Amino acid sequence: MTLQRLGQIFDPRAHRLLTGCVDFAQSPQTLMRDNGLRVYFSTRSAETDGTFRSHPAYVDFDMDLRTIRGVSSHQILPLGALGTFDEHGIFPLSVLRSGSEIRGYTTGWNRRVSVSVDTGIGLVVSYDDGETFSRIGDGPILGPSLHEPMLVCDGFVLEAFQRFHMFYIFGQRWVRETAESPPDRVYKIGHTTSVDGVFWEPSGGKTILPDQIGLDECQALPSVAWYGGRYHMAFCYRDAHGFRHDRARAYRLGYAWSDDLENWTRDDDVLAMAPQAGAWDSEMQCYPHLFVHQGVLHMLYNGNAFGRYGFGLARLDL
Repeated sequence: MTLQRLGQIFDPRAHRLLTGCVDFAQSPQTLMRDNGLRVYFSTRSAETDGTFRSHPAYVDFDMDLRTIRGVSSHQILPLGALGTFDEHGIFPLSVLRSGSEIRGYTTGWNRRVSVSVDTGIGLVVSYDDGETFSRIGDGPILGPSLHEPMLVCDGFVLEAFQRFHMFYIFGQRWVRETAESPPDRVYKIGHTTSVDGVFWEPSGGKTILPDQIGLDECQALPSVAWYGGRYHMAFCYRDAHGFRHDRARAYRLGYAWSDDLENWTRDDDVLAMAPQAGAWDSEMQCYPHLFVHQGVLHMLYNGNAFGRYGFGLARLDL
């Protein structure tokens, strides 16, 4: 498989989003529509106490995947109530057409005291063709459990083999680089299945991909597409420490393939992109999303500063 970079296609700073949201279009996720492509993403609002919150939004493209038809300036899903798992943010929102429904699998996050954050995966449904979403309940459908004790998030769901399949991440531990350092998280990609897409089988903390850069490798945001007779997965990975300021430790893109959604072969070279000096993605490439458009496999992904400057597009050819 060969990869062709097609460049940055959306910069949130050039558009009017929710009030107070001027940066970030993180984790682009697609919904095919009759007249184009809708891409959901998470943007940020700055709070008066110096913190931020993550909010889902969308941008609509024509079939050429270049021409922008409009962006959402309304709230498509409010943050969770006081004390709930998604009180402080929703990032990402992964959507799925299932029968007559449009489902959204959310990652909700909330601040903690001893560590910075914890997360869970929620389920929302749209009754107006993806303009807004409503929760089926205030709690997560997948969260911390006996063998996946923290940081359950990044759920991506597809239907295959008469079941729903979710690829997601779960935290294994928090670690410190030095005794004085703040704790950093370590998380891996897992897989679970469901009959109805609501209640999920326990996976027992099983990881599906080998580490490439050591036990403290962090794997994030799996995305899976069927193309050319097999399943393809894009994800991103990084070092647990120093990733915010050291390009060598920052997020980069990973790839794996499978014939059955259970057994995966990792081959990160497929998505390797050499840095281009001064480019929007020269320091980081993260949060990929695979989708098939007009018979061709494409990938959206974020660049520098965890998606502060929007997302770009690549094409994958067999």
